[in-house]
Amino acid sequence: MSTPYQEAQRAGQAAVRAVILDRATALLVAEGPAALTVRRIAGDVGSSTKVLYTMFGGKEGLVDALYREGFARLRRAQEQVPRGEDPLAYLTALGRAYREHALAEPGYYRVMFEQPVPEFRAGEEALAAADDVFEASVGAVRACMAAGVFRPGDAHEVSKLFWAASHGAVSLELAGHFPAADAGVLYDKLMTAMGTACGLAAPPPSEGDTTP
Repeated sequence: MSTPYQEAQRAGQAAVRAVILDRATALLVAEGPAALTVRRIAGDVGSSTKVLYTMFGGKEGLVDALYREGFARLRRAQEQVPRGEDPLAYLTALGRAYREHALAEPGYYRVMFEQPVPEFRAGEEALAAADDVFEASVGAVRACMAAGVFRPGDAHEVSKLFWAASHGAVSLELAGHFPAADAGVLYDKLMTAMGTACGLAAPPPSEGDTTP
């Protein structure tokens, strides 16, 4: 019987990398950072330790790769969202893609945002790559402003507010605080509320207008 590493080799280097990172993430979630050793991961996937050292340079490089991979997968999920004609609908759909990615890849989500390896701190390059993933959201906010759907303002700042709201709701859901049957509905209501909060203020009443 072939090992996961051998099977991935037939598909190419990208598949080998994915197999190793997926196993590392699973170990991290199940057993904590102490299990995240090159020897343990190599043994689990059926490769030599040399393969991991060559690809990642050691544990720190491996965790950095996990961090980057999580954001790369989020980017790919967002790239699947159709833009359409409605910028607010597109922004909302990006928010849904964020939630769906977190639910589908909870291990990577932890590495991206919860620092499960206490000694790891993402470097400037990794942080810049992570921030770049949210440019689609910034562009959608900017389009909402240009279309008059949102008040004029700093698109990056508003995008971060949407991100903060999304992240809070998703983290609570993953922690079990929102029942699975209700979580999706609550999330959609949150996205609607955020869109409303950023929308144009109602115009002042004209003279003689007695409407309350």
